Amino acid sequence: MANVRRLLYHSSLAAALALATPAGIAAPARSAAPIPAANAPTALQRSRVVYDAYILGPGDSLQVELLDIPELSGTYTIGPDGTLYLPRLRALYVEGLTVEELRYFLTQQFKAYVRNPDIYVRPVGYRPVRIYVGGEVRRPGYYTLSGVQAIGADQVDASSGDKTVDSGSAALGQGNSAARTSISGGSSSNTLFPTVFDAIRTAQGITPFSDLAVVQVTRRQPLSAGGGRIRTELNFLSLITKGDESQNIRLFDGDVVSVGKSPVVLREQLLKAGQTNLSPQFIQVYVSGRVKSPGGVTVPQGASLTQAISLAGGTQLLKGKVEFIRFTREGEIDRRLFRYNPKAASDTPDNPILVAGDVIRVQDSALSASVGVLNELTGPFVGVYSVYSLFR
Repeated sequence: MANVRRLLYHSSLAAALALATPAGIAAPARSAAPIPAANAPTALQRSRVVYDAYILGPGDSLQVELLDIPELSGTYTIGPDGTLYLPRLRALYVEGLTVEELRYFLTQQFKAYVRNPDIYVRPVGYRPVRIYVGGEVRRPGYYTLSGVQAIGADQVDASSGDKTVDSGSAALGQGNSAARTSISGGSSSNTLFPTVFDAIRTAQGITPFSDLAVVQVTRRQPLSAGGGRIRTELNFLSLITKGDESQNIRLFDGDVVSVGKSPVVLREQLLKAGQTNLSPQFIQVYVSGRVKSPGGVTVPQGASLTQAISLAGGTQLLKGKVEFIRFTREGEIDRRLFRYNPKAASDTPDNPILVAGDVIRVQDSALSASVGVLNELTGPFVGVYSVYSLFR
C-alpha cells in the first residue's frame, strides 16, 4: 500500500511539473535505445552534469533556504526510508525526485505557511552510488563507489564491500574533469565523483577479450522525464589512447556499466590498459613440470606462454609437450597440448596470451619418463642395499 501511495504521489508531482513547464520547452522522451550519433551529447555537454539530472535518494544532504525566513532554513539529510524531515512540514517522501522537482514540491507545500515562498535547494553531501559492472571485466558484480568531497581532493575512493580501492593515483585516474561537475548550477565543485574508469578499475580491470570501444552505460530517468531508462554507448578506448575525457562520464546511483566482448584477443588494448591503473600491471600464472623453477610466476599484462616459461627458468633437457589449461568464466576448461616452440608468435594456439590463473605444465619426454619410472622402481632396492652394506 505504501508503494502505491508513493507511485500516486510521484505521478501527480510529475503531472504538476509538466503543467508548470514553460511553453516551447519539451520534456525529454522516454527511450531505452542507444543515443544516435547525431543526437549524442557534445564533449562540453557530457563534461557538465546539471543539478536537475541528479536523482535524490537516502543519504543525500540538502541545504534548503527560504529567503528571509532563517527559522525554516537549514541543512537536512534524506533518511533511509526516502523521507526528508523539515520544520512545519515534517516528513516528506522525496526519494526519486530531482533537485528542481524537490524545489517545486517544497514551494507548493510551504504555501500553507508562507505567502509566496522563495525557496532554494542545493545538495551539499552526496550518497555513495551503487552500480552494476558487467560484461567482459575480470570480476562482474555490484560495487559501491564513493566520491571524495574534501577541498582540494584529487582522487576517488571506490569500495566494494569492506575493501577500499584508491582510484586516483595514475594520470588517467586523476583526469576526472568529467566527474568534477557543478551540481548546484554553474560554479565549480570540489567534489570528485565516480566515473566509468573507476567502475571498471574496481571490477579488477579488463580481460584480453574486453572491447573498450564498446562500453554501454544504462541509467534511470526521473519520473518527470517519463521514467524508464536511457542508454548510451561510449568509446572508452579513446580515453586511454587519446585522453578523451568526454567518454569518462560520471556515474549515478543505479547505473549499469557493460563492457563489450571481442571474439579475438585485443593485445594492443591490453598493453595500453596495463600502462595505466585501469587493470593490474601484473598477473600470476602457474608453471610446473620440466622447468628449472616450477611454481607461481608473476608476469606483466599481455605476456604470452613462452614468456612465462622463460621467467620460470626455461625448460630442462629431455622435455616433452606443453600442456596448457585455462578455466573459463563459462565454467569450461580450455586444454591444449602442443610442442614447445620458443620462437612462436604471440597470441597463436601454441603461444596464447595469458590471463590470471592459467596453468602451464611442461611434460616429460619418453626418455625422461622412463628414467623416472626406473628411479622409482630401483630406489627402494638401492636404499635396502645401502642399509645392508652399512651393517656388514
